[in-house]
Amino acid sequence: MACYIALVEESDPEAVSLWFPDLPGCISGGDDVDEALENAPEALAFYAQELIADGRQLPPPRTLDELKADPEFADDLRNHTAVMIEWPARTDADE
Repeated sequence: MACYIALVEESDPEAVSLWFPDLPGCISGGDDVDEALENAPEALAFYAQELIADGRQLPPPRTLDELKADPEFADDLRNHTAVMIEWPARTDADE
C-alpha cells in the first residue's frame, strides 16, 4: 500500500481543498477538513483511472523529506498542513 502526501489548504472559511504534489491536478475538497480527507481516496481513484486509460500508472509517492527538498513544494509544505493518504484506500472490510 502506498502513502501519498497531500496538502490541506483552508483559504476559504466555507471550503477546504486538498492536493497531491506527486499527482498534478489531483484534488479533493469539502466543507471542512474531515470531508476533504474523506473524499481524497475517491479523488485518487478517479486520477488513477484517467492515467490507466492513457496507458500510464500512478507515479511512486515521494517521502515528506523528498518533497521538502523539492524547491517547487518547499513553501507549500511550510504553509499548509501535510497529511498522508493511503492508496489503495483501506476499507472497513480490510480490518
